[in-house]
Amino acid sequence: MEKLSNSIADNIKRIRWEISEAAIAAGRKPEEIRLMAVTKTQSAARVNEAIAAGVDLLGENKAQELCQKYEEYHKDHVDIHFIGHLQTNKVKQVVGKVSMVESVDSFKLAQEISKFSQKLGVTTDVLVQINIGEEETKSGVAPSQAEELIRQIATLPGIRVRGLMAIPPIWKSSSENEGYFARMHEILVDIRDKKIDNVNMEVLSMGMSEDFAVAIRHGSTLVRLGTAIFGSRSYT
Repeated sequence: MEKLSNSIADNIKRIRWEISEAAIAAGRKPEEIRLMAVTKTQSAARVNEAIAAGVDLLGENKAQELCQKYEEYHKDHVDIHFIGHLQTNKVKQVVGKVSMVESVDSFKLAQEISKFSQKLGVTTDVLVQINIGEEETKSGVAPSQAEELIRQIATLPGIRVRGLMAIPPIWKSSSENEGYFARMHEILVDIRDKKIDNVNMEVLSMGMSEDFAVAIRHGSTLVRLGTAIFGSRSYT
């Protein structure tokens, strides 16, 4: 990946070119891959710069931060996904503000999303988060339990399973995650082929700033980029 520019717009332009190149190299169409701007710790003003530069999908990690910045976002024609670990007692803060929750890893959480979606009269799309590296420190369902959880969630009203999400282990080289990305694609295809009611395995959310090209090579349809767009995070 090339050196970051000081301009968010320039970074986005470069990233879109890199996504296009990665897609073509994989024999895919660039329009198959959606770019998400991960907004963690970024001010609403900087996020709005990304929106002005053409970003139409935001990824929020924390319910409190989402609520604080939500009204300041220029939200016309912009989707917001929740991508962080979501506690059940925070679901009511998120449902209605986001079009998708990507980090569903338990039936209990899905039930809460279903309950508040019904209260608001909306259908909330979700991805099931897979702990593809089976790491004790990460959220997500084990790969072997994914289908069972998806079948349970599919019975709930006000919620719709659209695919899978994963955060593979952190390695020194992005190529070391190839096996995890390939396994995620296998799981998605296997579940999709079973044609479960209320389940549409069309979204595979994987790949971040350092490894999105590898993820695209293995079927990612949504890449979640923060540093590549905004630069290193500021926690002050």
